[in-house]
Amino acid sequence: MSESTARDPLYITMHVCDNVAIVANDGGLPAGTAFPCGLTLVDKVPQGHTVALVDLAAGDAVLRYNVVIGRAARAIPAGSWVHERLLEMPAARSLEGLPIATVKPAPLPPLEGYTFEGYRNADGSVGSRNILAITTTVQCVAGVVEVAVKRIKDELLPKYPNVDDVVGLDHTYGCGVAIDAPDAIIPIRTLRNITLNPNFGNEVMVVSLGCEKLQPERLLPPGSFAIVDERNVADVGVNEDAKLDVVCLQDDAHIGFMSMIESIMTTAEEHLERLNARRRETVPASELVVGVQCGGSDAFSGVTANPAVGFCTDLLVRAGATVMFSEVTEVRDGIDQLTSRAATAEVADAMIREMAWYDAYLNKGKVDRSANTTPGNKKGGLSNIVEKAMGSIVKSGSAPITGVLSPGEKLRDRDITEGLVYAATPASDFICGTLQLAAGINLHVFTTGRGTPYGLAEVPVIKVATRSDLARRWHDLMDVNAGRIADGSATIEEVGWELFRLMLDVASGKKTWAEQWKLHNALVLFNPAPVT
Repeated sequence: MSESTARDPLYITMHVCDNVAIVANDGGLPAGTAFPCGLTLVDKVPQGHTVALVDLAAGDAVLRYNVVIGRAARAIPAGSWVHERLLEMPAARSLEGLPIATVKPAPLPPLEGYTFEGYRNADGSVGSRNILAITTTVQCVAGVVEVAVKRIKDELLPKYPNVDDVVGLDHTYGCGVAIDAPDAIIPIRTLRNITLNPNFGNEVMVVSLGCEKLQPERLLPPGSFAIVDERNVADVGVNEDAKLDVVCLQDDAHIGFMSMIESIMTTAEEHLERLNARRRETVPASELVVGVQCGGSDAFSGVTANPAVGFCTDLLVRAGATVMFSEVTEVRDGIDQLTSRAATAEVADAMIREMAWYDAYLNKGKVDRSANTTPGNKKGGLSNIVEKAMGSIVKSGSAPITGVLSPGEKLRDRDITEGLVYAATPASDFICGTLQLAAGINLHVFTTGRGTPYGLAEVPVIKVATRSDLARRWHDLMDVNAGRIADGSATIEEVGWELFRLMLDVASGKKTWAEQWKLHNALVLFNPAPVT
Protein backbone atom coordinates (compact mmCIF):
# COMPACT_ATOMS: atom_id res chain seq x y z
CA MET A 1 0.00 0.00 0.00
CA SER A 2 1.52 3.31 -1.02
CA GLU A 3 1.24 6.51 0.95
CA SER A 4 -1.27 8.97 -0.51
CA THR A 5 -2.71 12.36 0.29
CA ALA A 6 -6.18 12.76 1.75
CA ARG A 7 -7.38 14.00 -1.67
CA ASP A 8 -6.32 10.88 -3.57
CA PRO A 9 -9.11 8.32 -3.96
CA LEU A 10 -7.94 5.06 -2.45
CA TYR A 11 -9.35 1.57 -2.15
CA ILE A 12 -7.85 -1.45 -0.41
CA THR A 13 -7.94 -5.07 -1.52
CA MET A 14 -6.88 -7.98 0.67
CA HIS A 15 -6.00 -10.53 -2.05
CA VAL A 16 -5.10 -10.42 -5.71
CA CYS A 17 -8.18 -12.54 -6.53
CA ASP A 18 -10.66 -10.21 -4.77
CA ASN A 19 -13.37 -8.68 -6.97
CA VAL A 20 -14.39 -6.10 -4.37
CA ALA A 21 -12.41 -3.61 -2.28
CA ILE A 22 -13.09 -1.12 0.52
CA VAL A 23 -12.92 2.65 0.19
CA ALA A 24 -10.19 3.98 2.48
CA ASN A 25 -10.75 7.75 2.36
CA ASP A 26 -12.12 9.59 5.40
CA GLY A 27 -15.75 10.50 4.74
CA GLY A 28 -15.99 8.09 1.81
CA LEU A 29 -16.09 9.08 -1.88
CA PRO A 30 -18.85 10.55 -4.06
CA ALA A 31 -20.29 8.99 -7.20
CA GLY A 32 -18.20 9.83 -10.22
CA THR A 33 -14.89 9.52 -8.38
CA ALA A 34 -12.25 8.02 -10.69
CA PHE A 35 -9.43 5.87 -9.31
CA PRO A 36 -5.98 5.81 -10.98
CA CYS A 37 -6.76 2.29 -12.29
CA GLY A 38 -9.68 3.70 -14.30
CA LEU A 39 -12.50 2.44 -12.04
CA THR A 40 -15.23 5.07 -11.61
CA LEU A 41 -17.74 4.99 -8.75
CA VAL A 42 -21.35 4.52 -9.80
CA ASP A 43 -22.58 5.26 -6.26
CA LYS A 44 -21.45 7.30 -3.31
CA VAL A 45 -19.51 4.83 -1.13
CA PRO A 46 -18.93 5.52 2.61
CA GLN A 47 -15.50 4.96 4.12
CA GLY A 48 -14.81 1.29 4.81
CA HIS A 49 -17.63 0.10 2.58
CA THR A 50 -17.25 -2.21 -0.37
CA VAL A 51 -17.04 -1.30 -4.06
CA ALA A 52 -17.30 -3.74 -6.97
CA LEU A 53 -14.09 -3.83 -8.99
CA VAL A 54 -15.70 -5.70 -11.89
CA ASP A 55 -19.18 -6.28 -13.27
CA LEU A 56 -20.91 -8.98 -11.23
CA ALA A 57 -23.82 -11.01 -12.60
CA ALA A 58 -26.62 -12.27 -10.38
CA GLY A 59 -25.35 -15.31 -8.49
CA ASP A 60 -21.66 -14.48 -8.95
CA ALA A 61 -19.36 -15.10 -5.98
CA VAL A 62 -18.25 -11.92 -4.22
CA LEU A 63 -14.66 -12.37 -3.05
CA ARG A 64 -12.87 -10.56 -0.25
CA TYR A 65 -9.80 -12.09 1.47
CA ASN A 66 -10.11 -14.52 -1.48
CA VAL A 67 -13.11 -15.94 0.40
CA VAL A 68 -16.71 -16.00 -0.81
CA ILE A 69 -18.42 -13.50 1.50
CA GLY A 70 -21.66 -13.78 -0.46
CA ARG A 71 -23.27 -14.04 -3.87
CA ALA A 72 -24.68 -11.15 -5.86
CA ALA A 73 -28.45 -10.99 -5.39
CA ARG A 74 -28.71 -9.15 -8.73
CA ALA A 75 -26.41 -7.74 -11.39
CA ILE A 76 -23.92 -5.29 -9.83
CA PRO A 77 -21.99 -3.01 -12.22
CA ALA A 78 -18.33 -2.21 -11.53
CA GLY A 79 -18.01 0.86 -9.32
CA SER A 80 -21.21 0.08 -7.38
CA TRP A 81 -21.55 0.15 -3.61
CA VAL A 82 -21.83 -3.51 -2.55
CA HIS A 83 -23.81 -3.65 0.70
CA GLU A 84 -25.63 -6.35 2.64
CA ARG A 85 -28.90 -5.97 0.72
CA LEU A 86 -27.09 -6.90 -2.50
CA LEU A 87 -25.54 -10.07 -1.04
CA GLU A 88 -26.91 -13.52 -0.36
CA MET A 89 -24.92 -14.95 2.55
CA PRO A 90 -23.47 -18.43 2.04
CA ALA A 91 -24.35 -21.28 4.36
CA ALA A 92 -21.99 -22.07 7.20
CA ARG A 93 -19.14 -24.44 6.38
CA SER A 94 -19.97 -28.03 7.31
CA LEU A 95 -18.03 -29.41 10.26
CA GLU A 96 -17.53 -32.61 8.30
CA GLY A 97 -14.57 -33.23 6.01
CA LEU A 98 -12.44 -30.36 7.32
CA PRO A 99 -8.69 -30.24 6.78
CA ILE A 100 -7.04 -31.54 9.95
CA ALA A 101 -3.57 -30.28 10.95
CA THR A 102 -2.55 -29.94 7.31
CA VAL A 103 -0.59 -26.70 7.60
CA LYS A 104 2.93 -27.35 8.86
CA PRO A 105 4.73 -24.01 8.90
CA ALA A 106 8.42 -23.81 9.65
CA PRO A 107 8.99 -23.12 13.35
CA LEU A 108 9.11 -19.42 14.14
CA PRO A 109 12.58 -18.32 15.27
CA PRO A 110 12.78 -17.75 19.06
CA LEU A 111 12.53 -14.17 20.28
CA GLU A 112 14.79 -13.84 23.28
CA GLY A 113 15.92 -11.15 25.66
CA TYR A 114 12.58 -9.40 26.26
CA THR A 115 11.36 -8.96 29.84
CA PHE A 116 8.84 -7.10 31.97
CA GLU A 117 8.46 -6.30 35.65
CA GLY A 118 5.77 -8.57 37.03
CA TYR A 119 4.54 -10.13 40.27
CA ARG A 120 5.59 -13.75 40.69
CA ASN A 121 2.97 -15.89 42.37
CA ALA A 122 3.75 -18.96 44.43
CA ASP A 123 1.62 -21.13 42.13
CA GLY A 124 3.99 -20.35 39.26
CA SER A 125 1.86 -17.73 37.50
CA VAL A 126 2.86 -14.08 37.05
CA GLY A 127 0.64 -11.05 37.50
CA SER A 128 0.84 -7.73 35.71
CA ARG A 129 -1.06 -6.09 38.56
CA ASN A 130 -1.27 -6.58 42.33
CA ILE A 131 -5.00 -6.52 43.09
CA LEU A 132 -7.18 -7.66 45.96
CA ALA A 133 -10.23 -9.37 44.49
CA ILE A 134 -13.28 -10.02 46.63
CA THR A 135 -15.28 -12.90 45.19
CA THR A 136 -19.06 -12.97 45.61
CA THR A 137 -21.05 -16.20 45.54
CA VAL A 138 -24.36 -14.58 44.66
CA GLN A 139 -25.65 -11.32 43.23
CA CYS A 140 -27.59 -10.62 46.45
CA VAL A 141 -24.41 -9.40 48.18
CA ALA A 142 -23.28 -7.10 45.36
CA GLY A 143 -24.61 -3.90 46.95
CA VAL A 144 -22.96 -4.62 50.28
CA VAL A 145 -19.65 -5.46 48.62
CA GLU A 146 -19.84 -2.27 46.54
CA VAL A 147 -20.13 -0.17 49.71
CA ALA A 148 -17.33 -2.12 51.38
CA VAL A 149 -14.99 -1.82 48.39
CA LYS A 150 -15.49 1.95 48.30
CA ARG A 151 -14.59 2.24 51.97
CA ILE A 152 -11.59 -0.08 51.54
CA LYS A 153 -10.33 2.10 48.71
CA ASP A 154 -10.89 5.31 50.65
CA GLU A 155 -9.73 4.23 54.10
CA LEU A 156 -7.42 1.23 53.77
CA LEU A 157 -5.78 1.24 50.36
CA PRO A 158 -3.71 4.41 51.00
CA LYS A 159 -1.95 2.45 53.79
CA TYR A 160 -0.83 -0.22 51.29
CA PRO A 161 0.89 1.60 48.40
CA ASN A 162 2.08 -1.58 46.69
CA VAL A 163 -1.49 -2.77 46.10
CA ASP A 164 -2.87 -1.49 42.81
CA ASP A 165 -6.60 -1.82 43.44
CA VAL A 166 -9.46 -3.58 45.17
CA VAL A 167 -12.22 -5.06 43.02
CA GLY A 168 -15.44 -6.82 43.83
CA LEU A 169 -16.10 -9.77 41.52
CA ASP A 170 -19.82 -9.09 41.18
CA HIS A 171 -22.03 -11.08 38.83
CA THR A 172 -25.65 -12.10 38.29
CA TYR A 173 -25.34 -15.77 39.20
CA GLY A 174 -25.50 -17.88 42.35
CA CYS A 175 -29.17 -18.48 43.10
CA GLY A 176 -32.51 -18.81 41.31
CA VAL A 177 -30.68 -21.04 38.83
CA ALA A 178 -30.64 -24.73 37.98
CA ILE A 179 -27.41 -25.25 39.88
CA ASP A 180 -27.18 -28.96 39.04
CA ALA A 181 -27.96 -28.66 35.32
CA PRO A 182 -25.14 -29.99 33.13
CA ASP A 183 -24.29 -26.58 31.64
CA ALA A 184 -24.20 -24.92 35.08
CA ILE A 185 -20.56 -25.97 35.26
CA ILE A 186 -19.75 -23.14 32.85
CA PRO A 187 -20.64 -20.16 35.09
CA ILE A 188 -19.40 -21.95 38.23
CA ARG A 189 -15.95 -22.75 36.90
CA THR A 190 -15.79 -19.30 35.26
CA LEU A 191 -16.21 -17.56 38.61
CA ARG A 192 -13.88 -20.04 40.32
CA ASN A 193 -11.14 -19.46 37.77
CA ILE A 194 -11.53 -15.68 37.75
CA THR A 195 -10.92 -15.83 41.50
CA LEU A 196 -7.61 -17.56 40.72
CA ASN A 197 -6.48 -15.05 38.06
CA PRO A 198 -2.72 -14.28 38.27
CA ASN A 199 -3.33 -10.60 38.97
CA PHE A 200 -4.84 -11.46 42.37
CA GLY A 201 -1.67 -12.86 43.93
CA ASN A 202 -3.17 -16.17 45.14
CA GLU A 203 -5.24 -14.31 47.71
CA VAL A 204 -8.77 -15.73 47.98
CA MET A 205 -11.49 -13.83 49.85
CA VAL A 206 -15.19 -14.60 49.49
CA VAL A 207 -18.38 -12.79 50.52
CA SER A 208 -21.45 -15.02 50.78
CA LEU A 209 -25.08 -14.36 51.70
CA GLY A 210 -25.54 -17.75 53.33
CA CYS A 211 -28.68 -19.23 51.75
CA GLU A 212 -27.64 -19.21 48.09
CA LYS A 213 -27.39 -22.31 45.93
CA LEU A 214 -23.77 -21.59 45.01
CA GLN A 215 -22.26 -22.19 48.44
CA PRO A 216 -18.63 -21.08 48.93
CA GLU A 217 -17.39 -24.67 49.29
CA ARG A 218 -19.06 -25.57 46.01
CA LEU A 219 -17.54 -22.61 44.24
CA LEU A 220 -14.05 -23.20 45.66
CA PRO A 221 -13.79 -26.74 47.01
CA PRO A 222 -10.75 -27.75 49.09
CA GLY A 223 -7.72 -28.28 46.92
CA SER A 224 -8.87 -25.85 44.21
CA PHE A 225 -6.91 -22.92 45.60
CA ALA A 226 -3.60 -22.20 47.29
CA ILE A 227 -3.28 -21.41 50.97
CA VAL A 228 -0.77 -18.81 52.10
CA ASP A 229 1.19 -19.58 55.23
CA GLU A 230 1.07 -16.26 57.10
CA ARG A 231 4.56 -16.92 58.47
CA ASN A 232 6.01 -16.96 54.94
CA VAL A 233 4.13 -15.43 52.02
CA ALA A 234 6.22 -17.50 49.62
CA ASP A 235 5.19 -20.80 51.23
CA VAL A 236 2.09 -21.79 49.31
CA GLY A 237 0.64 -25.19 48.68
CA VAL A 238 -2.58 -27.12 48.34
CA ASN A 239 -4.26 -27.98 51.60
CA GLU A 240 -7.16 -30.39 51.25
CA ASP A 241 -8.43 -29.39 54.71
CA ALA A 242 -8.13 -25.67 54.07
CA LYS A 243 -10.99 -23.47 55.18
CA LEU A 244 -12.10 -20.72 52.83
CA ASP A 245 -11.77 -17.13 54.01
CA VAL A 246 -15.49 -16.32 53.88
CA VAL A 247 -17.54 -13.44 55.22
CA CYS A 248 -21.14 -14.71 55.45
CA LEU A 249 -23.64 -11.87 55.79
CA GLN A 250 -26.32 -14.06 57.40
CA ASP A 251 -24.02 -15.12 60.24
CA ASP A 252 -25.47 -14.39 63.68
CA ALA A 253 -22.40 -12.31 64.48
CA HIS A 254 -23.54 -9.58 62.08
CA ILE A 255 -25.82 -7.13 63.85
CA GLY A 256 -26.86 -4.56 61.28
CA PHE A 257 -25.47 -3.35 57.98
CA MET A 258 -22.38 -1.64 59.35
CA SER A 259 -21.36 -4.84 61.10
CA MET A 260 -21.24 -6.53 57.69
CA ILE A 261 -19.11 -3.74 56.24
CA GLU A 262 -16.68 -3.80 59.16
CA SER A 263 -16.32 -7.56 58.87
CA ILE A 264 -15.47 -7.33 55.16
CA MET A 265 -12.97 -4.54 55.83
CA THR A 266 -11.26 -6.42 58.65
CA THR A 267 -10.86 -9.53 56.50
CA ALA A 268 -9.70 -7.48 53.52
CA GLU A 269 -6.95 -5.83 55.56
CA GLU A 270 -5.34 -9.20 56.27
CA HIS A 271 -5.09 -9.83 52.53
CA LEU A 272 -3.92 -6.29 51.81
CA GLU A 273 -1.02 -6.73 54.21
CA ARG A 274 0.21 -9.80 52.37
CA LEU A 275 -0.26 -8.27 48.94
CA ASN A 276 1.55 -5.13 50.03
CA ALA A 277 4.66 -7.17 50.87
CA ARG A 278 5.01 -8.18 47.23
CA ARG A 279 7.34 -6.40 44.78
CA ARG A 280 7.71 -6.44 41.02
CA GLU A 281 10.64 -8.42 39.66
CA THR A 282 12.13 -8.94 36.23
CA VAL A 283 10.52 -11.87 34.43
CA PRO A 284 10.82 -13.07 30.82
CA ALA A 285 8.23 -12.09 28.23
CA SER A 286 7.23 -15.76 28.18
CA GLU A 287 5.22 -15.07 31.36
CA LEU A 288 2.73 -12.93 29.43
CA VAL A 289 -0.72 -14.46 28.98
CA VAL A 290 -2.53 -12.24 26.51
CA GLY A 291 -6.16 -12.31 25.44
CA VAL A 292 -6.97 -10.74 22.07
CA GLN A 293 -10.45 -9.57 21.20
CA CYS A 294 -12.28 -7.14 18.90
CA GLY A 295 -15.46 -5.15 19.40
CA GLY A 296 -17.25 -2.35 17.65
CA SER A 297 -15.63 -3.80 14.52
CA ASP A 298 -15.61 -2.24 11.08
CA ALA A 299 -14.20 -3.13 7.68
CA PHE A 300 -10.80 -1.75 8.72
CA SER A 301 -10.57 -4.20 11.63
CA GLY A 302 -9.36 -6.90 9.26
CA VAL A 303 -7.11 -4.49 7.35
CA THR A 304 -5.19 -2.62 10.05
CA ALA A 305 -5.66 -3.41 13.75
CA ASN A 306 -6.28 -7.15 13.62
CA PRO A 307 -3.39 -7.89 11.22
CA ALA A 308 -1.10 -5.83 13.48
CA VAL A 309 -2.33 -7.83 16.48
CA GLY A 310 -1.75 -11.01 14.48
CA PHE A 311 1.84 -9.98 13.79
CA CYS A 312 2.26 -9.22 17.50
CA THR A 313 0.70 -12.61 18.35
CA ASP A 314 3.48 -14.28 16.38
CA LEU A 315 6.07 -12.20 18.26
CA LEU A 316 4.57 -13.29 21.59
CA VAL A 317 4.55 -16.95 20.58
CA ARG A 318 8.18 -16.62 19.48
CA ALA A 319 8.95 -15.19 22.93
CA GLY A 320 7.36 -18.23 24.61
CA ALA A 321 4.25 -16.36 25.78
CA THR A 322 0.67 -17.59 25.68
CA VAL A 323 -1.93 -15.90 23.46
CA MET A 324 -5.61 -16.77 23.30
CA PHE A 325 -8.16 -15.76 20.70
CA SER A 326 -11.87 -16.47 21.01
CA GLU A 327 -15.36 -15.49 19.78
CA VAL A 328 -17.00 -18.61 18.31
CA THR A 329 -19.35 -16.91 15.84
CA GLU A 330 -16.51 -14.68 14.64
CA VAL A 331 -14.32 -17.61 13.64
CA ARG A 332 -17.01 -20.15 12.70
CA ASP A 333 -16.89 -19.23 9.01
CA GLY A 334 -13.15 -19.81 8.94
CA ILE A 335 -13.18 -23.11 10.78
CA ASP A 336 -11.33 -24.79 7.91
CA GLN A 337 -8.51 -22.26 8.31
CA LEU A 338 -8.28 -23.08 12.01
CA THR A 339 -8.46 -26.86 11.88
CA SER A 340 -5.77 -26.85 9.20
CA ARG A 341 -3.51 -24.82 11.54
CA ALA A 342 -4.07 -27.15 14.49
CA ALA A 343 -0.82 -28.57 15.84
CA THR A 344 -2.42 -32.00 16.19
CA ALA A 345 -5.55 -33.85 15.15
CA GLU A 346 -6.69 -33.76 18.80
CA VAL A 347 -6.57 -29.95 18.82
CA ALA A 348 -8.54 -29.82 15.55
CA ASP A 349 -11.15 -32.22 16.94
CA ALA A 350 -11.50 -30.07 20.06
CA MET A 351 -12.18 -26.97 17.93
CA ILE A 352 -14.79 -28.86 15.93
CA ARG A 353 -16.50 -30.00 19.16
CA GLU A 354 -16.68 -26.42 20.41
CA MET A 355 -18.15 -25.21 17.10
CA ALA A 356 -20.73 -28.02 17.09
CA TRP A 357 -21.72 -27.29 20.70
CA TYR A 358 -22.23 -23.63 19.89
CA ASP A 359 -24.18 -24.39 16.70
CA ALA A 360 -26.57 -26.45 18.84
CA TYR A 361 -26.73 -23.70 21.48
CA LEU A 362 -27.73 -21.09 18.86
CA ASN A 363 -30.23 -23.48 17.34
CA LYS A 364 -32.02 -23.74 20.69
CA GLY A 365 -32.79 -20.03 20.39
CA LYS A 366 -33.73 -20.45 16.72
CA VAL A 367 -30.97 -18.11 15.57
CA ASP A 368 -27.77 -18.68 13.64
CA ARG A 369 -24.36 -17.08 13.35
CA SER A 370 -25.79 -14.21 11.26
CA ALA A 371 -27.30 -12.76 14.45
CA ASN A 372 -23.77 -11.70 15.42
CA THR A 373 -23.38 -8.68 13.13
CA THR A 374 -24.48 -5.40 14.74
CA PRO A 375 -25.88 -2.20 13.19
CA GLY A 376 -22.53 -0.57 13.96
CA ASN A 377 -20.62 -3.34 12.18
CA LYS A 378 -22.75 -2.79 9.10
CA LYS A 379 -22.43 0.98 9.28
CA GLY A 380 -18.67 0.44 9.42
CA GLY A 381 -18.73 -1.51 6.16
CA LEU A 382 -19.06 -5.16 7.23
CA SER A 383 -21.68 -6.75 5.01
CA ASN A 384 -22.23 -9.92 7.03
CA ILE A 385 -20.69 -12.35 9.51
CA VAL A 386 -18.60 -14.11 6.85
CA GLU A 387 -16.74 -10.90 6.01
CA LYS A 388 -16.47 -10.06 9.71
CA ALA A 389 -15.06 -13.50 10.53
CA MET A 390 -12.30 -13.23 7.94
CA GLY A 391 -11.11 -9.99 9.54
CA SER A 392 -11.42 -11.38 13.05
CA ILE A 393 -9.34 -14.52 12.51
CA VAL A 394 -6.24 -12.58 11.49
CA LYS A 395 -5.74 -11.59 15.15
CA SER A 396 -4.47 -15.12 15.67
CA GLY A 397 -1.41 -14.60 13.47
CA SER A 398 0.18 -17.57 11.74
CA ALA A 399 1.44 -19.84 14.53
CA PRO A 400 0.07 -23.37 15.01
CA ILE A 401 -2.89 -23.63 17.39
CA THR A 402 -1.64 -25.72 20.29
CA GLY A 403 -4.62 -25.92 22.64
CA VAL A 404 -8.37 -25.42 23.06
CA LEU A 405 -10.31 -24.30 26.14
CA SER A 406 -14.03 -24.79 26.71
CA PRO A 407 -15.96 -21.84 28.20
CA GLY A 408 -14.82 -21.12 31.75
CA GLU A 409 -11.76 -23.37 31.70
CA LYS A 410 -8.32 -22.05 32.60
CA LEU A 411 -5.00 -22.81 30.96
CA ARG A 412 -3.87 -24.97 33.87
CA ASP A 413 -6.95 -27.17 33.48
CA ARG A 414 -5.45 -28.29 30.17
CA ASP A 415 -1.82 -28.03 31.29
CA ILE A 416 -1.17 -25.33 28.68
CA THR A 417 1.92 -23.25 29.40
CA GLU A 418 2.63 -21.44 26.13
CA GLY A 419 1.66 -20.95 22.51
CA LEU A 420 -1.48 -20.00 20.60
CA VAL A 421 -4.70 -21.16 22.23
CA TYR A 422 -8.30 -21.08 21.08
CA ALA A 423 -10.57 -20.23 24.04
CA ALA A 424 -14.16 -20.91 22.99
CA THR A 425 -16.37 -18.00 24.05
CA PRO A 426 -19.39 -16.12 22.79
CA ALA A 427 -18.50 -13.04 20.74
CA SER A 428 -20.13 -10.64 23.22
CA ASP A 429 -17.38 -8.26 24.35
CA PHE A 430 -18.26 -8.53 28.02
CA ILE A 431 -18.76 -12.30 28.12
CA CYS A 432 -15.62 -12.95 26.07
CA GLY A 433 -13.55 -10.71 28.35
CA THR A 434 -14.96 -12.43 31.43
CA LEU A 435 -14.14 -15.90 30.08
CA GLN A 436 -10.63 -14.87 29.06
CA LEU A 437 -10.11 -13.59 32.62
CA ALA A 438 -11.12 -17.04 33.85
CA ALA A 439 -8.71 -18.64 31.38
CA GLY A 440 -5.86 -16.81 33.12
CA ILE A 441 -4.89 -13.73 31.09
CA ASN A 442 -2.73 -11.08 32.73
CA LEU A 443 -3.09 -8.65 29.80
CA HIS A 444 -5.89 -7.89 27.33
CA VAL A 445 -5.78 -6.36 23.83
CA PHE A 446 -8.97 -4.99 22.33
CA THR A 447 -9.28 -3.66 18.77
CA THR A 448 -12.14 -1.41 17.67
CA GLY A 449 -13.21 0.49 14.58
CA ARG A 450 -16.50 2.06 15.59
CA GLY A 451 -15.11 2.83 19.07
CA THR A 452 -15.97 1.52 22.53
CA PRO A 453 -14.79 2.62 26.01
CA TYR A 454 -14.53 -1.04 27.07
CA GLY A 455 -12.23 -1.87 29.97
CA LEU A 456 -11.72 -4.43 32.73
CA ALA A 457 -10.89 -3.75 36.37
CA GLU A 458 -9.10 -7.07 36.73
CA VAL A 459 -6.47 -6.76 33.97
CA PRO A 460 -5.10 -3.85 31.93
CA VAL A 461 -6.76 -3.44 28.53
CA ILE A 462 -4.78 -2.02 25.59
CA LYS A 463 -7.14 -0.44 23.03
CA VAL A 464 -6.18 -0.41 19.34
CA ALA A 465 -8.01 1.86 16.87
CA THR A 466 -8.51 0.59 13.32
CA ARG A 467 -8.82 4.09 11.80
CA SER A 468 -6.86 7.30 12.25
CA ASP A 469 -10.11 9.29 12.44
CA LEU A 470 -11.18 7.30 15.50
CA ALA A 471 -7.71 7.61 17.05
CA ARG A 472 -7.84 11.41 16.61
CA ARG A 473 -11.36 11.82 17.96
CA TRP A 474 -10.84 9.39 20.87
CA HIS A 475 -7.23 10.39 21.48
CA ASP A 476 -7.53 9.80 25.22
CA LEU A 477 -9.19 6.39 24.92
CA MET A 478 -7.15 4.64 22.23
CA ASP A 479 -3.64 3.41 23.13
CA VAL A 480 -2.47 2.51 19.61
CA ASN A 481 -3.47 3.93 16.22
CA ALA A 482 -3.38 1.11 13.67
CA GLY A 483 -5.13 3.40 11.18
CA ARG A 484 -1.67 4.56 10.13
CA ILE A 485 -1.44 1.31 8.18
CA ALA A 486 -4.33 2.37 5.91
CA ASP A 487 -2.91 5.90 5.71
CA GLY A 488 0.38 4.48 4.44
CA SER A 489 2.40 6.06 7.26
CA ALA A 490 3.17 2.75 9.04
CA THR A 491 3.36 -0.93 8.17
CA ILE A 492 1.63 -3.86 9.84
CA GLU A 493 5.03 -4.97 11.14
CA GLU A 494 5.82 -1.54 12.63
CA VAL A 495 2.50 -1.32 14.46
CA GLY A 496 2.87 -4.94 15.59
CA TRP A 497 6.26 -4.22 17.14
CA GLU A 498 4.88 -1.03 18.74
CA LEU A 499 2.10 -3.06 20.33
CA PHE A 500 4.54 -5.74 21.54
CA ARG A 501 6.74 -3.16 23.28
CA LEU A 502 3.70 -1.42 24.75
CA MET A 503 2.54 -4.75 26.19
CA LEU A 504 5.82 -5.13 28.06
CA ASP A 505 5.50 -1.58 29.41
CA VAL A 506 1.89 -2.06 30.47
CA ALA A 507 2.65 -5.42 32.06
CA SER A 508 5.37 -3.61 34.01
CA GLY A 509 2.91 -1.08 35.42
CA LYS A 510 2.31 1.58 32.77
CA LYS A 511 -1.38 2.52 32.81
CA THR A 512 -3.56 2.25 29.74
CA TRP A 513 -6.16 4.92 29.01
CA ALA A 514 -8.93 2.65 30.29
CA GLU A 515 -7.03 2.28 33.57
CA GLN A 516 -6.38 6.00 33.87
CA TRP A 517 -10.08 6.79 33.49
CA LYS A 518 -11.12 3.70 35.53
CA LEU A 519 -13.38 2.46 32.72
CA HIS A 520 -14.48 -0.95 33.89
CA ASN A 521 -17.17 -3.12 32.35
CA ALA A 522 -19.09 -5.50 34.57
CA LEU A 523 -18.30 -9.19 34.61
CA VAL A 524 -20.89 -11.14 32.61
CA LEU A 525 -20.96 -14.87 33.24
CA PHE A 526 -21.99 -17.12 30.35
CA ASN A 527 -24.87 -19.24 31.65
CA PRO A 528 -26.46 -21.54 29.08
CA ALA A 529 -28.20 -23.52 31.86
CA PRO A 530 -31.83 -22.82 32.83
CA VAL A 531 -32.84 -20.11 35.27
CA THR A 532 -35.55 -21.25 37.66
